[in-house]
Amino acid sequence: MISEKLKKGQLLIAEPSIIGDVSFNRSVILLADHNIKGSVGFIINKPLKYTINDLVPEIRASFKIYNGGPVEQDNLYFIHNIPDLIPNSIEISNGIYWGGEYETTKKLINSGKITKNNIRFFLGYTGWEEDQLESEIEESSWILTKNNYENKIIGKSASHFWKKQIMELGGDYLIWSNAPKNPTLN
Repeated sequence: MISEKLKKGQLLIAEPSIIGDVSFNRSVILLADHNIKGSVGFIINKPLKYTINDLVPEIRASFKIYNGGPVEQDNLYFIHNIPDLIPNSIEISNGIYWGGEYETTKKLINSGKITKNNIRFFLGYTGWEEDQLESEIEESSWILTKNNYENKIIGKSASHFWKKQIMELGGDYLIWSNAPKNPTLN
């Protein structure tokens, strides 16, 4: 069954069939948590026009902010690969951590001890209720895959990330790798 295959740290790649969905078209989501109550993830390839300094002026850095998903978009979340520097982080998997002490994080960024390759900020998150994600996978809305980048995914460029994932799937997906974002405009 799919729920046995789902686990935090995996990637969800939006199927080409969900064209037109404003939030999820061409999205790649890092699954941050999955349990019997539901799932939480962050869209990792949708940068916004904001930097962390735009939203938190006391942070002197220009790290991009990403659209994490449609839930709680007025809240800031972060993932990172430096749990030894940020106390109270929750391990997702493969050296990727979620959250931690926010005040410590701000100080570390301002002192230059955290770079854009160590941390990624999100407005909002993606969430699913119990069995909802399993149903969406069965309906072919998502492709579940291993995160081969492990904790280096944090520093990966968002540009063409969905396309790269689709190309790696190969087969029938290759035709979609060069399709325009909105095929109706073609």
